[in-house]
Amino acid sequence: MVSAFTYRGSAAHIVFGAGKKAETGSWIEKLGCTKALLLSTPHQEADAESLSGQLGGLSVGVFSKAAMHTPVDITEEAMEVVKTTGADCVVALGGGSTTGLGKAIAYRSGLPQVVIPTTYAGSEVTSILGQTEGGRKTTIRGDNILPEVVIYDPDLTLGLPLGMSITSGLNAMAHAAEALYAQDRNPVSSLMALEGLAAFKRSLPALVVDPSDATARADALYGAWLCGTVLGAVGMALHHKICHTLGGSFDTPHAQTHAIMLPHTVGFNTAAVPGELKPIADLFGTTPGTGLFDFSKDIGAPQALKDLGLTEADLDRATEIAIENPYWNPRPIDRVSIRKLLQNAWEGTRPAL
Repeated sequence: MVSAFTYRGSAAHIVFGAGKKAETGSWIEKLGCTKALLLSTPHQEADAESLSGQLGGLSVGVFSKAAMHTPVDITEEAMEVVKTTGADCVVALGGGSTTGLGKAIAYRSGLPQVVIPTTYAGSEVTSILGQTEGGRKTTIRGDNILPEVVIYDPDLTLGLPLGMSITSGLNAMAHAAEALYAQDRNPVSSLMALEGLAAFKRSLPALVVDPSDATARADALYGAWLCGTVLGAVGMALHHKICHTLGGSFDTPHAQTHAIMLPHTVGFNTAAVPGELKPIADLFGTTPGTGLFDFSKDIGAPQALKDLGLTEADLDRATEIAIENPYWNPRPIDRVSIRKLLQNAWEGTRPAL
């Protein structure tokens, strides 16, 4: 019997396929825009400049200071460029950092967005903005945060380093895992979550064997779209609260933090929602947390928070921040259990469940 639920589909236009980046200009015009400001990180500035050249008169230039965790001061600097250039839309080329900057600009200005992801973060299909100021990361939801157009071109991920491919993929898998037990889950979000998890279970090991495998790259990007879509459709729980705490307050790298925490947070919640997490157990052939831990270890993902520069002394403060204004979670949250969870993740200990 199907329980009562509500469902709202995304209004974003999804464009998927090899070579689709070439359609960027036509999508800018379909949005009724003529002055696109391109966004990137410093690392991908050359790629953004190349795309700017291809767009010709549709581009008003490149802002290449996007940074991890979307610092508010960087956004304010970008807003000045928006004003001076007269930009009427933004084109974000890159991973979650660049996507976050585009969302932050849209939230403040109402400008439409075209996003061209080059990683598997998935945030490009959500109406969620996470931004950092004063050592704290906060999240905002709003319809004006959701990008209007997302262009998924698997060719752009062929050069994504294997290590980032793995951690970015596990980051996306975390969205799907938490969607399975979300308080507002629905049949559509659960189906997409399972399909996304399966796509990454196929594609990430294949990329370890051959990072240039075009089929696996397309499969992984397909998984990223699915996992990102469920992130935007339902609420997240303990996993995302802890990762926001570690990233916003301790500046740990986003994708690596998600990759390390995923088995531990899923294992923590397994006792409370074994039925909801049974699909993960079935997918990996063991308990959910241990299955995800073994999978991530086998594909070479980082295993311990201590390897990200977090000290054992940081864990007490991280615990306190994590239990402040906690997200809804299927298992009750208390200081002792969260401190133990963080200790296990810091050490890289295999979860019991």
